[in-house]
Amino acid sequence: MLDTLYIDAVEQADALLKPKRVEVLRQLAEPRTCTQIGQVLGDTPQAVYYHVKRLQAHGLVSLVEEHRVRGIIEGVYQAVAKSFWVSPAIVGRLGDARTREAQLGLGFLLDLTESLQRDLARLASGPPTLPSFGIAGDIRLAPEDGAAFVSELQRAFGEVLTRYGGGEGHAFRLALACYPNLPPGEAE
Repeated sequence: MLDTLYIDAVEQADALLKPKRVEVLRQLAEPRTCTQIGQVLGDTPQAVYYHVKRLQAHGLVSLVEEHRVRGIIEGVYQAVAKSFWVSPAIVGRLGDARTREAQLGLGFLLDLTESLQRDLARLASGPPTLPSFGIAGDIRLAPEDGAAFVSELQRAFGEVLTRYGGGEGHAFRLALACYPNLPPGEAE
């Protein structure tokens, strides 16, 4: 089972993004039959089978074993990944590109996030690679400290990029983002 399946085809997204299929897929975190899923969801095995076959046809579910039950061969299915990420590129950029001239803008962070998502999904779907790590933390800034903080962070980040940005060795991407930490539900 993959850790992450990055969905970048409209057909895959269409097969997945139906409420009932998402429920079925969640049940397939562990190998299960359509009968077992139907019992949990209150559906007939035939109704579940229809959704499982659609998911399987688009590479989201796989048949892991079969066994005979009362003269009928019953399949045992499992999701192909632990998580599924739908690429923003499925819809693509609508309208003008986000401005990149100011790294202080939300548009730059959105572009960075899309790029990180694509890169990380590609890494997760391949063979094990060089170690990766992340650093995250929360800070509090008084309004009068904002400009000094940004300046100091840009200087420190710039020094790291200058020191390790060229030369020989394994290539890594280094990203830094700072954004308001809204409590859950506040932005909705």
